[in-house]
Amino acid sequence: MRNLRKERIGVVTSNKMDKSIVVSVVRKEKHPLYGKFVMKTSKFTAHDEKNDCNSGDTVKIMETRPISKNKCWRLVEIIERAK
Repeated sequence: MRNLRKERIGVVTSNKMDKSIVVSVVRKEKHPLYGKFVMKTSKFTAHDEKNDCNSGDTVKIMETRPISKNKCWRLVEIIERAK
């Protein structure tokens, strides 16, 4: 079960909480009728143990056990720092 955890790559939109970040994951979805690709965004609250991340960083997050009411993802690595 441990290696079946979901992983997502997204951009940090908020790091104002203590040990928590909000990550926006963008995906392209085809419109069912018109066929145009539409950008859809999902926001995940992730656990950042060392308060490493800043707004604009590209990060990888992994699904984990519930840490709080709406936090069940954790930071795996910082892929790219914000410029």
